[in-house]
Amino acid sequence: MNYHQYYPIDVVNGLGTRCTLFVSGCVHQCRGCYNQSTWSLDSGHPFTQALEDQIIHDLNDTRIPRRGLSLSGGDPLHPQNVASVLKLVKRVKSECPGKDIWLWTGYLLAELSAEQRELVDLIDVLIDGKFEKELADPSLHWRGSSNQVIHHFKL
Repeated sequence: MNYHQYYPIDVVNGLGTRCTLFVSGCVHQCRGCYNQSTWSLDSGHPFTQALEDQIIHDLNDTRIPRRGLSLSGGDPLHPQNVASVLKLVKRVKSECPGKDIWLWTGYLLAELSAEQRELVDLIDVLIDGKFEKELADPSLHWRGSSNQVIHHFKL
């Protein structure tokens, strides 16, 4: 898996102060997407064990308490990203007690594969649906267009 950006401190992508990872790869390629540079699976940088370890460290850093991890992109549920994202999510759940996980995807909850669903079953909040430029609304919280749905699983 590749990633485009990792923010160890982020207050925009989910509730509270968070760590946010933007992965590479998106099949949806929504018109008007603000993150088109993340569409290619080969773009960005390799997601390494060192970065995964850094995310866990940052989430557990008490000097700057983080509420949790946000996963965006690209698309964390792109079939080629699922294994790496699932590994990270399992580590967060195991090694970072009390931290929540938010995930943005262009896929709809109802259309997820078994592998994607295994990952989604471990997260707290899913924002699903493609960005639709015609339904864009800057006043919406946590989503870009009104068709996208926020699913609160564990909050």
